[in-house]
Amino acid sequence: MSLPQTSTVTVSSKGWVVIPAPLRRKMNIKPGMRVLVDEVEGKIVLTPLADDPVESLFGKLAKGESLTKELLAEKALERGREKAKIHS
Repeated sequence: MSLPQTSTVTVSSKGWVVIPAPLRRKMNIKPGMRVLVDEVEGKIVLTPLADDPVESLFGKLAKGESLTKELLAEKALERGREKAKIHS
């Protein structure tokens, strides 16, 4: 799909503009994404901002097994081995 060189959009009463879908896809702009708004040589320039690396990782491990449960199970085995050494 070819993106036209220019697009005309309307500014709402709140100052909102809609970025055309082909341009959002091309620039990988997603809902909720932060965009820098700047003025350069009399033009308004929008620049997509990279996600905060910490925030972007939030919840990534939530679907996997609990590492805490694994650690507690490993510690319980270790305590059992230590008790066996003491009592033998």
